[in-house]
Amino acid sequence: MNLRSKHLEAASLLILLVKVFSVNTLTCHPTEYQIGNECCPLCPSGNRVKTHCTEFRSTSCLPCVNDTFMNLPTGLNKCFPCTTCGPDSGLKTNTSCTATTDSVCEPLEGFYCIDRIENHCAAAQKHKQCQPGQYIKHRGTALTDSQCSECSDGSFSDGTLTSCRPHTQCESQNLQLIQPGTASTDAECGNLKKDQAAIIVPVFFMGLLVVGSLVAFFLWRKYIAGKRSAPL
Repeated sequence: MNLRSKHLEAASLLILLVKVFSVNTLTCHPTEYQIGNECCPLCPSGNRVKTHCTEFRSTSCLPCVNDTFMNLPTGLNKCFPCTTCGPDSGLKTNTSCTATTDSVCEPLEGFYCIDRIENHCAAAQKHKQCQPGQYIKHRGTALTDSQCSECSDGSFSDGTLTSCRPHTQCESQNLQLIQPGTASTDAECGNLKKDQAAIIVPVFFMGLLVVGSLVAFFLWRKYIAGKRSAPL
């Protein structure tokens, strides 16, 4: 091998090493992204890459469409799908999706968020329903569940009250207790004197009618018997 060939071989090797070194140490500007050994301009927010740049042309971009978005400058060739705020997840839309922002979901009425990411709710659950014999200690919010507590002795709630109510004191209302109260129902009171009068009065008059009829019947029998025994 002559000296000229050695120089050409060394030059080729040097060029190869420079290329390899330049690829490995390629650093793109923050407004660019790397494809191979090229630094391509990023597509702006709300867009995606259609074709990457080359030595002879810049990056070409397309807007995000069909319920997709891109919230930052990007070198990606696909936009992100918009989040769906569905009632099956206990959610409704607070802010609709745009080309540059995702949808923002919030809990439906009567639900609270169980999976929150920054200002976005990913899943919600229905508020707890208090049972009869319990009252609502704290109403549920969009962020917290309802809290229930048991009624104390002498009070009741059907589960929808924010505090237990005391049982009605029948005696204090000149009434008589018919059915004692429970943790879920009030006491049942009634005016038995009036009820008894409503029964006794008709029975009394019925008795008078029966007695009067019997007296009249016996008087009539006596009258008939007297006529038969009288001399002709």
